[in-house]
Amino acid sequence: MSFSTDKAFSRNRGLISDHEQQRLLTQLVVIPGCGGIGSTVAETLARLGVGRFRLCDPDTFDVANFNRQLGATLTTVGQNKAEAVAERIWQINPEAQIEIVNQPVSRDNASDFVAGASLVLDGLDFFALTARRALFKAASDTGIPAMTAAPLGFSGTLQVFLPDRGLSFDRFYDFRAEDSSAEQVIKFLVGLSPAGLHRPYMDFSRVSIQDKNGPSSILGTQMAASLIGGQALQLLLNRQAVRSAPWCLQMDVYRQKAVRRFVPGGNRFPLQKLKIALVRRAFRQNGLLGAMADLKLG
Repeated sequence: MSFSTDKAFSRNRGLISDHEQQRLLTQLVVIPGCGGIGSTVAETLARLGVGRFRLCDPDTFDVANFNRQLGATLTTVGQNKAEAVAERIWQINPEAQIEIVNQPVSRDNASDFVAGASLVLDGLDFFALTARRALFKAASDTGIPAMTAAPLGFSGTLQVFLPDRGLSFDRFYDFRAEDSSAEQVIKFLVGLSPAGLHRPYMDFSRVSIQDKNGPSSILGTQMAASLIGGQALQLLLNRQAVRSAPWCLQMDVYRQKAVRRFVPGGNRFPLQKLKIALVRRAFRQNGLLGAMADLKLG
């Protein structure tokens, strides 16, 4: 079978112009983390016609990933996630240029990891806050837009961080040098979803801090990836101004609700401070603060 990108992405026409389609083929998108969000975002962008990827994930696919991670299948169990996702992209576009970075993102290599990128998309595990903070700082320092999205229940959230306006990642979440691991987790949890559309139906007793897992669904993963995909098009094609943090967006496909919210000052906003205090108290009452005392954030 002969392959051509022109034919492969021809059905995008009418939504994406010929010139824009060619532009997407040249754009380098960096995705650290190739699990739930990362694998779904990578495939979404590949089908939109993005032609260059830099991927990283030291983890391997497991049967427990089947419910929400597109890259997880019987044929990829035990395979490195970044390598499996790269193969999946090549099945869509064999001409795609893909670089796999073997070292996990850290303070030491974050700048090199994002170098030359058009866009940085956060696919890191929830608890990988040290790496995540380094990633967003590196993106900001080098003038690269970056996004984080979370699959929360049957919903997806989105926050865009731009180097030239809005709040930085650390500023939005109000991370401070003296914050413990537990405090960082609480701030990240509250800041990810100011609207909390997923809270009424989620059983939080199923969240395990020790095992670093909790309730998840392909519905939330696909929604979050679609939110990233939509804004990625806006940014990569310079179509229109994008709302950056402290703007936050959450869409819940189960409740059929969507909320876009402006949170002035991010987690320093009084209502956010109250939420953080309430979550901190709930964690303390349930013994979770103690469980997070030795938590490694990666």
